[in-house]
Amino acid sequence: MTLDPSRRTFCTMGAGLALSAMAGGGVHAEAASPVADTRHGRVRGYVDRDIKVFKGVRYGADTSNRRFRPAEKPAAWRGVADATAYGHASPQKSNEPDQSEDCLFLNVWTPTLADGGARPVMVYVHGGAHANGSGSSPLYDGAALCRRGDVVVVTLNHRLNVFGYSGLGQLLGGEFAASGSVGNLDLILALEWVRDNIAGFGGDPANVMVFGQSGGGAKLVTLMAMPRAAGLYHRVITMSGQHVTAMGPQHAELRMRRFLDHLGLTADRAAELATLPAGRLVEALQMADPLEKGGIYFHSVMDHHSLPRHPFVPDAPRESGHIPMIIGNTHDEFGGGAAGGPGAPEITWDNIAPRLAPEFVLDLNAQYVVDWYRARFPQMTPREVFVAAATCGRSRPGHLIQAEERAKLNGPTWMYQLDFASPVEPWRGAYHGFDIGLAFDNCDKTEAKAGAGPDAKRAAEAMSETFIAFARTGDPNNAAIPRWDRYTLPERATMIFDVNSRAENDPRADERRLFQTAPFLKQGT
Repeated sequence: MTLDPSRRTFCTMGAGLALSAMAGGGVHAEAASPVADTRHGRVRGYVDRDIKVFKGVRYGADTSNRRFRPAEKPAAWRGVADATAYGHASPQKSNEPDQSEDCLFLNVWTPTLADGGARPVMVYVHGGAHANGSGSSPLYDGAALCRRGDVVVVTLNHRLNVFGYSGLGQLLGGEFAASGSVGNLDLILALEWVRDNIAGFGGDPANVMVFGQSGGGAKLVTLMAMPRAAGLYHRVITMSGQHVTAMGPQHAELRMRRFLDHLGLTADRAAELATLPAGRLVEALQMADPLEKGGIYFHSVMDHHSLPRHPFVPDAPRESGHIPMIIGNTHDEFGGGAAGGPGAPEITWDNIAPRLAPEFVLDLNAQYVVDWYRARFPQMTPREVFVAAATCGRSRPGHLIQAEERAKLNGPTWMYQLDFASPVEPWRGAYHGFDIGLAFDNCDKTEAKAGAGPDAKRAAEAMSETFIAFARTGDPNNAAIPRWDRYTLPERATMIFDVNSRAENDPRADERRLFQTAPFLKQGT
């Protein structure tokens, strides 16, 4: 065995009987481990009961020497690369383990290899805004989906925050012109890997569904407006991915200048960012900023090249209007986070308006909103009003804009809302991210906060069967849910996922109308 310095895993250079440590414990003989061919070399995974698993498969070269620039495909390797452990995550300010700029790795779960089965491929892009996360959470384990639906599941890592979405293109241009989009270009590189290699893992490169939650959904919405992504995916599901605009070039440049200030650099020294230690950049991300709580936040930049337009402003991108799309959100997006929980400062009628105001995207009259909810829903507690108003005033409008603009194009679009609330943490309701464990059929995992009771299993069956059906045919209808019509205006058909899922037209219509007029209700008016 030799250690390949470009990977943190071992490569076998001969046909000897090597031993590989399997994720989750145990040692398996090489002869019993699955080996798959890729265009860059062979990879050896492991078997999770009946599912073949490959983790940490390289889809791009180390980006440390191409910081802020589009990644390159990996060099070919000899022998068989070990693919039994997750690859590095992008540098970030979270507690995500094993961070490195050498982070372009993906993971594959499949029932079998290269059998000509042409299975639907479900490629998941993780959340964490554009700032944090990786594709290695236990919630994203694809084995259950493979068993339930005979599909191939892929998760991946890519560059995040300033490493993936900087504003250097506006300051330096040239080879850094695409720096505001390289995180999304990484996703395109991963989808090109899927196109070129997934048949060897039993998948159909002509039937690829991309799905993502929160920031993952936002990145997919952005890909729908990127010409280079055309033809690499065939269905889209966004889960709480309420993204309609990217950063404009001037906005991106201003954020980049503030970031340089945190590092003690002037704009004429911006090129030095390409060679500073990665840790210095992460430290600067953590610094307090007078304009943004939590530090400077970088996300997709409309650079007029890689991303020539905003994703859903002024309308839906016509180049992807024909692609079937599901747009979803949860009933209580703010059930955690700013709403607090046990032990957090109590939300009262006296403090709710000033606590609520910063959560709105627009400068709304928060007291007017609170008074409206109290009059319309007198049974609600202050915390319940906070969660409902923040959900409908911040998270939901973007989803509605996406669905409405798609409907205007007559694009095949479906809308869902998750109402099933966490049995493990009922105070959070159907909170932001709670649909992940259900969609992956992983409700029994601790991280899902769903438990393994019959209600959770029924909700998970409905969501996972629906996602599988959509991946297979481009139509979400299946035996686990009632009839689900496309989203059209003015009907606004929506699937409500719950223990007993149901279809409704225009759910929460009064709240929708409130926030479609509320932008005229400014603070103090």
